[in-house]
Amino acid sequence: MAELLSTPWVQALILGLVEGLTEFLPISSTGHLILVGSLIGFHGDKAKLFDVAIQTGAMFAVIWYYRARLLLALKGSIGASFFGMPCEDSERAQSWRLVLNVFTAFLPAVVLGLLFGSVIKRYLFHPIPVALAFVLGGIIILWAEARAASDKHPIRVSHIDRMSGLDALKVGLMQCFALIPGTSRSGATIIGGMFLGLSRTTATEFSFFLAIPTLIGAGAYDIYKYRALLTWDDLPMFAIGLLAAFGSALAVVHWLIQFVAKHSFVAFAWYRIVFGVLVLVTSYSGLVTWR
Repeated sequence: MAELLSTPWVQALILGLVEGLTEFLPISSTGHLILVGSLIGFHGDKAKLFDVAIQTGAMFAVIWYYRARLLLALKGSIGASFFGMPCEDSERAQSWRLVLNVFTAFLPAVVLGLLFGSVIKRYLFHPIPVALAFVLGGIIILWAEARAASDKHPIRVSHIDRMSGLDALKVGLMQCFALIPGTSRSGATIIGGMFLGLSRTTATEFSFFLAIPTLIGAGAYDIYKYRALLTWDDLPMFAIGLLAAFGSALAVVHWLIQFVAKHSFVAFAWYRIVFGVLVLVTSYSGLVTWR
């Protein structure tokens, strides 16, 4: 079994599935990739690059799932403005608002990522900081859900088309917390959006759209920055990881949209807390050597 798990294509398949299953849930895909990678012996600089690169597969799942909405936004914004494509004024306004809101929310993480990304990867991309972030993030989700259940904090924005530029900027600032591994990009944006008065469904859908430039940007930047680590022999491994991430993420996106309409994120909060505590206990007791 150990020999099989050390095979690059098996490791790529496992990590691709983990990425797709966790990217859009508030449980941190990066944290899971670090922990699983530690267990199967996949770590180091190339592993960090691989973890970021395969997020692109999950992003393509969002593009495919929302392809009709994205084409409508393209038609209503760029198409209508530059190519004269027919479009109703209200449709054009909504499309431009969505595009501008996603771009606005994307910018804060770009700035902070460029400034502090290398330092964060050097000191925080390790199992113990990830486990601590798991526990803290779970507690914050429980707080957010208790707050959402209170009549003192009514929903202010019930549809993604009603988000303002300031709402988008605030969600983008929340996304910056996801630079810390174990925090969860989707968790930061969804739970952060709920704190800001967005409905659960609105925050989830906007998190999906925000993932597109965020994951493309992070993947492209890291591949360019660490291109010296790559060889043509790595292509099959990356392809397997991307395809596995795409397939598993597509299933999760469809399921999560249905889930958030009727359920809270409390179960994910307890999962984070229990998993994080388990990693800490096994580490300090010496049962598992986390690298």
